[in-house]
Amino acid sequence: MRKYARYKDSGISWIGDVPEHWDVVRNKNFIDEKDEVVGEKFRDYTLLSLTKGGVIARDVESGKGKFPKDFESYKIVQPGNVIFCLFDVDETPRTVGLSGLRGMITGAYDVFEPININARYYAYYFLAVDDRKALRPLYTGLRKVVKKDRFLACKIPVPPLPEQKAIAEYLDKKTAQINELVSAKQKQIELLKEYKQSVIANAVTGKMNKNGRMKDSGISWIGKIPENWDVHYLFQKAREHFISNKEVHHQNLLSLSYGRIIQKDINKTDGLLPESFDTYQIVENGNVVLRLTDLQNDHKSLRVGYATQEGIVTSAYECLEVFDKSLYSKFFYYQLHSFDVKKMFYGMGGGLRQNISYNELRKIRIACPPLSEQKEIVAYIEKKVSSIDSQIASIENQIANLNEYKQSLISDVVTGKVKVC
Repeated sequence: MRKYARYKDSGISWIGDVPEHWDVVRNKNFIDEKDEVVGEKFRDYTLLSLTKGGVIARDVESGKGKFPKDFESYKIVQPGNVIFCLFDVDETPRTVGLSGLRGMITGAYDVFEPININARYYAYYFLAVDDRKALRPLYTGLRKVVKKDRFLACKIPVPPLPEQKAIAEYLDKKTAQINELVSAKQKQIELLKEYKQSVIANAVTGKMNKNGRMKDSGISWIGKIPENWDVHYLFQKAREHFISNKEVHHQNLLSLSYGRIIQKDINKTDGLLPESFDTYQIVENGNVVLRLTDLQNDHKSLRVGYATQEGIVTSAYECLEVFDKSLYSKFFYYQLHSFDVKKMFYGMGGGLRQNISYNELRKIRIACPPLSEQKEIVAYIEKKVSSIDSQIASIENQIANLNEYKQSLISDVVTGKVKVC
């Protein structure tokens, strides 16, 4: 990478030196605040949101997310405007975005039109600021708000306009290449995840039995099973497991997250934790835990987990234990997991919140091979899943490195550490 011939002190602590011919000027000289609200014409504007991926359009009609009754106080955004989130700055995944869209955004955000400066260079610079959390010295209050006057007074490095344009075009090209690589790797991960689910589903429904005789299971989502497999109702093999924590006061807090049962810090003060855990229930090693509430709101989450330790979970979860020794609890879990992946729980629930109780779960039919075969199937699944998960972790690490390189490149170029023109 090339360097500039001469540098000078920028006076900006996180940057240090900048090219000698660059100016260092207060932010207020380059942006014009836009605070016009949509008023009663909000239906004429696309709803926008500031995310880690930039400024995106949102579908109000989809029902996903929380929206106000009306949008009259939302601010108008034009293409080329730069949007800032100047509160909860440490916690937000992105504090700045350059809009390529005409629309509206919540009045909690600040909207500016860049003037006398290349808008893309300006946005790239503040992406570097955001990545470094370089606005920390400007925070005030518990919500870590950056007050407008302090934000406008902060200094920024400003190359000549032709150089700004060249920097923006260089970064557009480079970040597009990196984003394309990341997208390809994310697709690899999605394909591996799909393959993992097919491995599990084929194993627990007998589809690995290529040469053996098959029969109809009578279970719509499974279809045919090996002739030596039996079909049972869930209640014939497993029962509801409920032990109240009221008298036990167990302290190992667990939660079901994306199909895994994870430990949580019971002493944390943030989050939606109750004052008392007396209403929680105890789960034990080998229990299958299901989150079967609010089915109408979330069709993506995995709702079945397998407990590998004793602890407590909310009583809103359904907890099952296998009591029949002819059923291996892990095989039972993997079959319910596939039932979940196939989205078979949806449509079962009743009531306004679309909840499923044990009375409905007990009627689910399960396909059971002999116990020795169940254990062989589980061993096969876990070996294959471990290999697939290792591949996914490796690709995720590659994506993290690419994103880190992208942020480093942006920072180096917009602060003059690297010369691109």
